[in-house]
Amino acid sequence: MRALTRPLLDVYPNGNIDLNDVARGDGYLFVRDGVGIAGRGVAARVPLAEVSAALSAIDHIDEVGGVHPTAIGSIPFELDSAGELIIPQILVGKAADGRQWVTVIDDASVDLVPLSTPTARAQSFTVAPLTDIDHYLAAVAMARDAVRDGVLTKAVIAREVVVTSPEAIDVHAVLRRLHASFGSSYRYSVDGFIGASPELLVEIDGNAVRCHPLAGTTARTGDPETDRAAAAELLASEKNQIEHRVVIDMIYDTLLPWCSYLDWQPEPSVISVANVQHLGSALEGHLSDPRPNVLELVRALSPTPALGGFPRIEALALIAKAEGFTRGRYGGAVGWVDASGNGTWAVAIRCAELSADRRQARLVAGGGIVAASEPLSELAETQAKLQAMLSAIIRP
Repeated sequence: MRALTRPLLDVYPNGNIDLNDVARGDGYLFVRDGVGIAGRGVAARVPLAEVSAALSAIDHIDEVGGVHPTAIGSIPFELDSAGELIIPQILVGKAADGRQWVTVIDDASVDLVPLSTPTARAQSFTVAPLTDIDHYLAAVAMARDAVRDGVLTKAVIAREVVVTSPEAIDVHAVLRRLHASFGSSYRYSVDGFIGASPELLVEIDGNAVRCHPLAGTTARTGDPETDRAAAAELLASEKNQIEHRVVIDMIYDTLLPWCSYLDWQPEPSVISVANVQHLGSALEGHLSDPRPNVLELVRALSPTPALGGFPRIEALALIAKAEGFTRGRYGGAVGWVDASGNGTWAVAIRCAELSADRRQARLVAGGGIVAASEPLSELAETQAKLQAMLSAIIRP
């Protein structure tokens, strides 16, 4: 393959373009706060183990500086699942330093501007649980009892719901709604898998490595006083602090062998998104030489205890036994990697997986279960988390 990277203004002289409008309903997107990538078309689908070699083999001319061929995709939750990434025919990128570019593979036709933008329309939906509520409550109790018995420190139990419509769901419109409500989350669209994750799994930028895990959740009401009280209660909650600490310790221990130093916030802070509040702790370090490819760290970290549990193998075994469904892309990772090994990957949560005809969307949400967990409280937490994607799909 051959690739040419040029400044965006050389290709699209009319000015700025929204990455959501590049991706539309049939492209690829990974963006946060206006920084990210959007792609159209498929130059290649590459098995995960071959991505680094495939990107390095591209004959690339870079007229912008510091840009490399890039692949985007998702990695499933299940450890034995084989993932693949997509190298788009056309990729638009926007960096935090202001650089904007277009990379074209093998002279593909550049089609950046949508013929039309989504408009509000009346559409009917039904929402129904795929996971029986009694089954979910029993699974939470099973995980809690395993923690109390000393078998586990934490396990994450999730449940499914399905949204159905007689008409196809407009992915472009959903992406625009996610942008409006969750602009500071990592918003993504890959082969009918869409979402807005608040959680950074891992990012490599040169020798810098960053993570920002979240664990411990409370709902937001929209009332400032009520939300401040809920945030204070979240910080004071021993149950949520334990759940959070398990995640931080695992990520720190996993990354440390690759780092000359690794630092983290001594105390978690409250991270607010549109519908919920989380405990979050930022970690940042300097990678030792030889520097790993970001995909190596994604594989080592995912699924984190924030989506699986600890110890990992025992927690995943309990999840497989208790939940009653295969998670697939939910709870895995979604992001991008370039030929230099840099990349940004988010935890694949607050998401929907669309059917081929786009008339159905499967949504999944879960919560970390520790000794103090109560099944009905955990059910309420999943209801709060599901609202992110439910509102983006259903509201006009």
